[in-house]
Amino acid sequence: MAKKSRKKAAKKARVSPVPKGYHTVTPGLAVRDAARAIEFYKTAFGAKEKMRMPGPDGRTIMHAELQIGDSHIMVGEEMPQMGNPSPQALNGTPVSLYIYVKNVDKAFEQAVRAGATQVMPVTDMFWGDRHGALKDPFGHSWGLATRKHNLSSSQMKKAAEQWFASQPRNQ
Repeated sequence: MAKKSRKKAAKKARVSPVPKGYHTVTPGLAVRDAARAIEFYKTAFGAKEKMRMPGPDGRTIMHAELQIGDSHIMVGEEMPQMGNPSPQALNGTPVSLYIYVKNVDKAFEQAVRAGATQVMPVTDMFWGDRHGALKDPFGHSWGLATRKHNLSSSQMKKAAEQWFASQPRNQ
């Protein structure tokens, strides 16, 4: 009996290496004023707050987890001393988050009304998406898109060549 109990206990103790509901890659965003950022993400992108952990001062947010669609993002106050600066500290960000939505025009308009800045208007793109780009009030870049056409590799290559050929050339 003891052997059976140990096996049963070991089976119960197993933990999945990827938490339930998460994907294998989860972005983390460092922001100034995480509480305000969380409210912006809720309004702009329909984020749902899953958890919030206050910082030692009781005012700041050390770590929060949000869900947008079927994906999670982590949000926390910038901590330059821990190697976690915000886009404002870096004067920009090299990272962009891309969200697929049912209606990109509607979602884009909602994000702009919530305070995002348009970087590129919603446009039909050569890779098959209707896509627009935004910057949130905290310095992070977002692409919003709705897939309109599934293209084969050869169709996408041809569409890309046509698009690049139509772009103005810098002299």
